[in-house]
Amino acid sequence: MSESATNNHRGDILIVDDLPDNLRLLKDALSERGYKVRSATTGAIALRASQAPSTELILLDIKLPDYDGYEVCRQLKANRQTADIPVIFLSALNETFDKVRGLAVGGVDYISKPFQVEEVLARVETHLTIRRLQKSLQDRNFRLTQEIEERQRLEDTLFAEKELAQVTLQSIADAVITTDAQGNVRYVNPVAEQMTGWQAHEVQGLPLTEVFKIVNETTRESVNNPVIQALSEERIVSLAKDTILIACDGTEYAINDSAAPIRDRQGQIIGAVMIFQDVTESRYLTRQLSWQASHDVLTGLVNRRGFEQQLVEAIASAGSDEQQHALCYLDLDQFKVVNDTCGHAAGDELLRQITALLQQRVRVTDILARLGGDEFGLLLRQCRLCEATLIAETLKNLIHQFRFLWDGKTFIIGASIGVVAIDSTSQDLAGVLVAADAACYAAKANGRNCVHVYRPDDSELIRQREERQWVGKINEALENNRFCLYCQKIVAVTAKSPIERYEILLRLLDENGELVSPGAFIPAAERYSLMNDIDRWVIQTFLTYYQNSAQQKVLDASLYYINLSGASVNNNQFLNFLLEQFAQHPISPQTICFEITETAAIANFERARHFMNELKKLGCRFALDHFGSGMSSFAYLINLPIDYLKIDGTFVKEINNSSVAEAIVEGFNRIAHAMNLQTIAEFVEDTTILEKLQVIGVDYAQGYGISHPFLLYPLIDL
Repeated sequence: MSESATNNHRGDILIVDDLPDNLRLLKDALSERGYKVRSATTGAIALRASQAPSTELILLDIKLPDYDGYEVCRQLKANRQTADIPVIFLSALNETFDKVRGLAVGGVDYISKPFQVEEVLARVETHLTIRRLQKSLQDRNFRLTQEIEERQRLEDTLFAEKELAQVTLQSIADAVITTDAQGNVRYVNPVAEQMTGWQAHEVQGLPLTEVFKIVNETTRESVNNPVIQALSEERIVSLAKDTILIACDGTEYAINDSAAPIRDRQGQIIGAVMIFQDVTESRYLTRQLSWQASHDVLTGLVNRRGFEQQLVEAIASAGSDEQQHALCYLDLDQFKVVNDTCGHAAGDELLRQITALLQQRVRVTDILARLGGDEFGLLLRQCRLCEATLIAETLKNLIHQFRFLWDGKTFIIGASIGVVAIDSTSQDLAGVLVAADAACYAAKANGRNCVHVYRPDDSELIRQREERQWVGKINEALENNRFCLYCQKIVAVTAKSPIERYEILLRLLDENGELVSPGAFIPAAERYSLMNDIDRWVIQTFLTYYQNSAQQKVLDASLYYINLSGASVNNNQFLNFLLEQFAQHPISPQTICFEITETAAIANFERARHFMNELKKLGCRFALDHFGSGMSSFAYLINLPIDYLKIDGTFVKEINNSSVAEAIVEGFNRIAHAMNLQTIAEFVEDTTILEKLQVIGVDYAQGYGISHPFLLYPLIDL
């Protein structure tokens, strides 16, 4: 039989009989009817063969060589794998007792021998049908049991999830409201009860619009209900960020919320859910942070950041709409005096009072800002430059007439104001601010308590702009070591000196490799507080050159004059720096003479005297430079530990042309000698001046008529 036929047979039959004729007869008859037939001649073989999963029915003879059929049937029924296989007994025993016994041990039928083939076939077909119906029923029962168990499990899971959802909704910090498809309330959780002011049992079935009343925080107008919108548009909907919920008792909450439709398994909308949160505190904090980011906490005015945003908008409108605006940059003139004299609390109170004073006179459309420290900005919208100038003058006079009282003291306050137009020619924020700052600086330079209007061709502002350009060049020179040291010889005039004397001079090497004299960049360095850095560079560079020289003994026999700025002389940290440098380098302090101007010495007399005395203890010497160009108070000379008086070159170079200049030089020299000071004349440009100085009795001289400046390196490498 082919594999195809085997797979399509009507049933799998096992015949158990020890008589070959019976086996052949039954096997042929069943095979012809389309059954698959297997045979066994003993009970043991039958028990093994029955283990095949395909066995559907067994024809079992009672008399077998090893076991009787009853015992074989008992063992089949005792085995779970074969217990359900129908067993039909075939036997020559026809007594009722035998038949009952067969049925008792588990047989389903009993056929007596000699049997009729047709009867056997009929009974086999019947019991196979019964067996298959039973099997089908068992399978259905099994599936039904599984379905019942699965449904019960799903119901249990659904119940657990529902309980979890209920507990979650009851305990979460967010408010939750659900509705039906018409927007009527079905459920509210405790947070929603608290925020709306309604109890859950009160709102069942009510339209949500009666329970959830929301308005715009600014306009107080009603806002579209998000649930109604979500149901009608069949999508998730969120509220605007400035929405207020009004509870039934009138309490207001700032809220965020979102609403979404709820769908059944078929995708049909059956309701909606809305979740909302109380963001009253966070919205307040956010607005506070936003306000603080753009406002000055002390005065309540707009700060620099917020002011610059307003300026950007004004510049844009001036460019696109040809509007005219103006910017006033205001700096208080006496704020530092108040702050230093009375403390920061007084300074803060002064700023608050000035703010209140200015706010009384500015228009509603104007923007008044504190830009930092004692600086204020005023943006005048829709204001021509001539009108802005008048407003600035009014504010300046208002501040000058104001009297600040603190701890029994009265202070007169001034203001320097720079004014700049904002029009179609204004390019960007940086340009406008630079122009306003420059105009304010010019107002200060003009004597303070002034108003200065910015104009592109203003000579004072051009000078300031050039100075600011020098600031960049100076910083670049410091960073890239593009300064260099020169020296100029100082010679004895009336008597030979046992030591060589040199003044150390500074030059800047520009980007083109050209030398720049100090007169070009020192004013900018002084104005923008760079002199201290320059002085440090000079000291460190000179001492390093000195330390690296192979001729230190020769150099120790010389005296080097090094200029110090007023900023350095009046800086305690610079004094510490000098002391550290002398400790770190092998140079003898006795070979250094520091030159300071009389203006620097007088500016902070006590500090300058302390500075000089500390260095004099090391052996350093001091020269008062450019004497005669400033106050020229001899009273200061008595109390300053100086060794040399350098007579200003403006008198020296005119000594042969002006009797007044000659008398001044002679007077300076005579008084200096009376105070045991030696004198040095500057700007000696020719031999005739030198000869005149010999007649007067000046001790030393320097200038192009004696020696041109030369690089320090050849001197160090001698």
